Amino acid sequence: MDKAQRDKLLQLIDGKKDHAVEFLRTLVTIPSVTGNEGPIQNHLKDYLEKMGLEIDMWDMDAEEIQKHPAAAVVTESYEGRPNIVATAKGSGDGRSLLLNGHTDVIPEGPRESWTDDPWSATVRDNRIYGRGSSDMKSGVSSQILAVEYIREAGIKLKGDVLVNLVVDEEISGHGTLDTVLRGYRADAAISGETSTLAVQPACIGRIWFQILIRGKKAGIQTRHEGVNAIDLGYKIKVAIDDHEKHRLETVSHPLYPDIQTTLPCLVGSFESGTFPSAFPDTCLLKGSIATVPGEDHNGVKQAFLDHIARVVADDPWLKDHPPEITFGNKFGGLDAEAADIPPDHPIVTTLVDCFKEITGKDPEISGRQGAADTRFLINNGDTPTVIFGPGPTAVMHANDEYVDIDDYMTAIKVYALSICDWCGVE
Repeated sequence: MDKAQRDKLLQLIDGKKDHAVEFLRTLVTIPSVTGNEGPIQNHLKDYLEKMGLEIDMWDMDAEEIQKHPAAAVVTESYEGRPNIVATAKGSGDGRSLLLNGHTDVIPEGPRESWTDDPWSATVRDNRIYGRGSSDMKSGVSSQILAVEYIREAGIKLKGDVLVNLVVDEEISGHGTLDTVLRGYRADAAISGETSTLAVQPACIGRIWFQILIRGKKAGIQTRHEGVNAIDLGYKIKVAIDDHEKHRLETVSHPLYPDIQTTLPCLVGSFESGTFPSAFPDTCLLKGSIATVPGEDHNGVKQAFLDHIARVVADDPWLKDHPPEITFGNKFGGLDAEAADIPPDHPIVTTLVDCFKEITGKDPEISGRQGAADTRFLINNGDTPTVIFGPGPTAVMHANDEYVDIDDYMTAIKVYALSICDWCGVE
């Protein structure tokens, strides 16, 4: 694409700022908490149809998805919560690009914890506030509008662009997994997840666990005859802390120089006892283990089990009454593999070059310190995928969540140029 075309496209985007802001604000005002994605998906389907894109919209089959080894246990129905792939067909001579984003958001929480109504999409201090503004409706909006503005500028792409809008990312990631199972592939993909405009060729994995510990029952007066499950639970909690320390000393990855913030292995919930004057004979620990690309996912689980087993073997009660350890894929929790592509992959360098062209700066190139749907596209869909989005990671899932409008406009421009450079133009 020559300089005149690039300048024309960027000038058009600058002139569309008000439209872009209102488009995103409309999405934020739709309360699309996981399980209630139908209204926003129907809204976007209508918008994409008016853009002239070919629409594939379908409800997922939970039973079929759960036959896949990467699937999670889910109990909610997918009826009325459709996935979308909207295709902007190219001439057929260029590379294809899939733009992946989720439209579900986490619950808003108590209203009093927000300065403004979480669904108000309030504009203040050059920011758009509201649940999902960062995670990740600003990413979804950037992707859609980049395609729309390219077409409005009269630019004809050679390669196909697939706008993939999925549901149920916050719980299971099944929306993207089902996109892969439906047969969608591309020469590369960009996920619009929160990245604070960093270019991220990697995401960590996350393994949730539950540990049920049984002590010995006793009455409060005969407590000396029992085995206190709180004491046992604390012993296992300390063992998990020690396991985290070992992992921090032995695991590394070049995209994650701050390994301490990258690899938490912790107990996040400690439940024991039923009454102030009753002896606690059971304890349930819940927590998670993070992994980095290159680690054997099942091997990490086994190392965790082996470490706990060594501690159990040294305890006079636990060695005969071992805890029951369950990982997320068995109880409906997260069990997400890490994933990455090379930092010098052409889709990464395309984003980097376009970011530099727009901002005059080198982008941060890093690994995402959270699980992401890119794992399905990379590990199961044979589609090299990089993360790039305007949403600030620091405020995802936070009250008073927001996105900076300047970052949002920058993302639209970077997406637009990247689409043109990757797919090619006539």
